[in-house]
Amino acid sequence: MLDAIRYLVDNGVKWAALPADFPPYKRVHAFFTHWRDTGLLGEFHDRMRAAVRTAQGRDPEPTSAVIDSQSVKAAASVHSSTRGYDDAKKINGRKRHLVVDTLGLLLAILVTPADAGDRATAADMLPALKAKYRRLHRIWADSGYTGDLITWAKTKPPPEVLAAKAALEAAVQVEGQDVGHLPVPAVVHGPLAERVPKPLLHRRGRGVVPARPAETASAPFGVRLPQPGP
Repeated sequence: MLDAIRYLVDNGVKWAALPADFPPYKRVHAFFTHWRDTGLLGEFHDRMRAAVRTAQGRDPEPTSAVIDSQSVKAAASVHSSTRGYDDAKKINGRKRHLVVDTLGLLLAILVTPADAGDRATAADMLPALKAKYRRLHRIWADSGYTGDLITWAKTKPPPEVLAAKAALEAAVQVEGQDVGHLPVPAVVHGPLAERVPKPLLHRRGRGVVPARPAETASAPFGVRLPQPGP
């Protein structure tokens, strides 16, 4: 079942287009829905991420992260109450707010209408991030998240929010590693899309999102992570 879900996310196909050597697609979808609703799908992903980090010589739980957003066009079936117009990107649809670690592995995702402000949404995500990742104390962000968010974050408990320019200065302190041996998060040099696993950004061709926000948010947790072994 898990391999079928990974295949669907990796290849961006519809449920009904799953190859015949997998179980019937309706059964796979039923398992996916159950795992999503019970949090088991996220638990699978969290354990694999911890294994990959350990294999890379990192602590299983990150101390630093990167936040960015991605607006995607919504299908005609998406209700107007869950979609919006991103004036900067000229896209009518939804926005995925992504938080990844310094390896580009997914930590959190929140789906909003595309017109939702990055700064306000990030402020909503910070308390939950801190509650789940207690060692997290620094988040890098591009210009879309700077200004009021950085000022606001300074009045709250960690994680601290740093602008991209400050990221280079702070990188030497990240996870106890010298900056020469630590990949600087892509937000410093370009889009977060250059860092995260490609299937996460190309679900259903990246262009059209499913009708239900819960499915939009949970599908990335089916991304096939790098194998933790050598």
